[in-house]
This record gives sequence, structure tokens and C-alpha cells, in this order.
Amino acid sequence: DEKGLFYALDLGGTNFRVLRVHLGGKESRVVKQEFEEVSIPAHLMTGSSDELFDYIASALAKFVAMESDSQHVSPGRQRELGFTFSFPVGQDVVGELTKAIERAGLDMRVAALVNDTVGTLAGGRYNNPDVAAAVILGTGTNAAYVEHAHAIPKWHGLLPKSGEMVINMEWGNFRSSHLPLTEYDQALDAGSLNPGEQIFEKMISGMYLGEIVRRVLCKMAEEAAIFGDTVPPKLKIPFILRTPHTSAMHHDTSPDLKVVATKLKDILEISNTSLKLRKLIVEVCDIVATRGARLSAAGIVGILKKLGRDTVKDGEKQKSVVALDGGLYEHYTKFRTCMENTLWELLGEEASENIAVEHSMDGSGIGAALLAASHSQYIEVEEP
Repeated sequence: DEKGLFYALDLGGTNFRVLRVHLGGKESRVVKQEFEEVSIPAHLMTGSSDELFDYIASALAKFVAMESDSQHVSPGRQRELGFTFSFPVGQDVVGELTKAIERAGLDMRVAALVNDTVGTLAGGRYNNPDVAAAVILGTGTNAAYVEHAHAIPKWHGLLPKSGEMVINMEWGNFRSSHLPLTEYDQALDAGSLNPGEQIFEKMISGMYLGEIVRRVLCKMAEEAAIFGDTVPPKLKIPFILRTPHTSAMHHDTSPDLKVVATKLKDILEISNTSLKLRKLIVEVCDIVATRGARLSAAGIVGILKKLGRDTVKDGEKQKSVVALDGGLYEHYTKFRTCMENTLWELLGEEASENIAVEHSMDGSGIGAALLAASHSQYIEVEEP
């Protein structure tokens, strides 16, 4: 039912986007949306939070100044913003942003703070009531789903009218003796900034797949001299091999694996490799990506199982849609294909017919604007 103009601020890793969404209620839904992508200068990433938030607020103010005559809030109404922020930090980010917005001379209220997974779930659900869960597979990974409120033992307050509640799983932090951890995973974890944490994420997300490949190749260079008598010095540098590099090598379809040769030369300064060796490297990329993709599918099946949607009940035709977003899912085709195939394999043919996976393009920004709209201070005020 929400109507009016709402803003969203979606803060990613090295950039953020500001969105303006015009909602037209039940009939016309999203009438219009506009957005702008802004990159964050490197020095602000390490400076004070005041400087960072001032930079964001000034970009927001510039974006607001570009409202057209038809696209503005009703007179006397304060603009409202949904804020997507997905990092654990030791301060109140809404308080920081609010102060920066005031310093920028902008009259705007932060109506909702959302993480990207919950934002994607809200955006997906708005467009399709069958959306039951949202999963982010990008630099990091997380999932959120809609749970029956009575199934939440931790909850002691009044149950929501809908009888449902969103669970933000933070599944990247999942660890279990059943996870197939290798010596490479253990070494990566031990050398990370957060040892013992985010174990599932370290096996499946874009931040780490390239690094796992590098560690495997390094071991092969040390123990099997695959690159000759000495280990290439660049190969010893943590995180020098990024997931987009391994993805490009994995997708190399040229008969002589030219892309693999180029990447090895440009990134690791390894030249004169044989075709046999290049094929071996593609195989390592494949093994690491396949494991990550299959584990992510297992996680999704876990959610469907918890909701009782992994099997077909007599005569029931309830559709369940999983909204997916994130660069890994979007750009790493072999990862995505393997993840989806594993999903169908685990669910079986019959159950698969009722399950769909949908790419929710930048759903978290739209979702944040929608959540700001549903938590608007003017929600009781009837539109004229």
C-alpha cells in the first residue's frame, strides 16, 4: 500500500549507491526508480568515520538536489531513507549518518537500517509473494528467510500479526565438523584477520576462492615443482590471486588456454607454461569453485528443509522462490550453474518443480527503500 517518494543508501565495499524510488501503491507499485553509483576514495576507507559519513551525506545531498518537479515529497514532509549496511562496526551507524546528514544541511530521516540480505528479501518479496529466502553470494555470503514466528524459541515478545518473522542467519559464520575443511582452509583461517570466524564464508565466498586456489598451487609448486625448481615469488603473496582471475581462467575456452597463460604471466609473473600445466590449473580452479557452489546449494536446501519446503506434500503446489544476489552469483557462470544443478540434485525432480531461483538485481537497495516506506513516520497519514 505504500505510496510516495523514498530514498535508499546502499553501502557496499568500495562504493555505494543512492536510490530514489517512487512508490505508487498496490496498482502501480514502483512508478519510477533512479540511482547513482559513487565510489569511495581509498583514503576515506582508513580515515575517521566522520569523514566517510560526511562524504556519503554530501553525495546524498547532491542526489536529492536533482529531484525533478514531478518527483518530490509532499510539502511539509521530511524525506525518509532506508540504509543498507552490512558490516559489523563498533558504533551506531544510523547515529553517525544522521549527524552527517544534519551537517550537510539535508532534512532527512533514516527510517530503516537493513543488511543487504534482509534488503534483498524485502525487495524480492515485494515483487513476488512466493519469495521465502534471500541469499547473497558475493565477496561475502549470508542468507535470510521468513520463519513461522511460533518456531522461534528465542522470541519472548508479542508475536507479529502476520505470524511470521525474518531471520537473518549470518550463515557465513556457520561451522561444523561436517564441513569438508582441508589444510588449505585451516591455514587460510589461521592467517586471516578473524581466525575461527566466518568458516562457511571462507569456503564459499568471492573473497576467498582465489586465495584457496593460490594456496593449492603454492603447495604444488613447493612439493611437485610444477613451476620448476623455485617457487615463483609472486605466488607466495596472500590474496594476489583474486576470484575474478580464477573465474577467468576457469572459463577459458581457447584451445591453448591463452587466458590462463596471460593471467599467470600478468599476475604471478610465470611464463613458459605447458598446456598440460595450464589444464591442471584450470582443474584446481574447477575443484575449488565446485566445492563452494555445492556447499552454497546445501545451505539453501537447509533453509528449505527447515521450512518444510524441500518435499512435495500431497496435492500441494506451493512455490518457493529464493532471491539471489551478489557478484559471485552474477558473474561466475560456472559457479552459478554448479550451484543451481546441485540444488536440483539435492531436492530431486519432484520437489524441484516447486522451487525457483531468481537473480534479484540490486534488490537490497530497493528493499531498503521499501522498508523505509513501511516504517514511515507518516504511515497513519492518509494520502490525499
